[in-house]
Amino acid sequence: MTRAIYALAATTLLLAACGDKTADEGRVEGPVVSASEAPRNPAVDAAAGTETALTPGASSFTEAQARSAMEKQGYVVTGPLSQDAQGIWSAMATRDGAEARVSVDYKGAVSAAANPRQN
Repeated sequence: MTRAIYALAATTLLLAACGDKTADEGRVEGPVVSASEAPRNPAVDAAAGTETALTPGASSFTEAQARSAMEKQGYVVTGPLSQDAQGIWSAMATRDGAEARVSVDYKGAVSAAANPRQN
């Protein structure tokens, strides 16, 4: 009888020590892109902080994540998204009534080039 009590007590302590693993805390969707104050690698981040500089590289963004990055910057995507050979997603979009070609690189940097047809 005492063995059963000890076994039950040990099982209870073990389960309590494991804690609740059902919580979905710290869940991250998509690639994590940090915004540091200073470049961590000058060879890669030499143009960090400039909005027009996109860094080519293998993009881990999906089309939906690239669209979301553009929308978070206030753009309304009006055309299809496409990814070029350098891994940069781009599409036609508008913001504040101005149309532009908006692009997202593998780090999540969003850049816009004015639409030449509006000049």
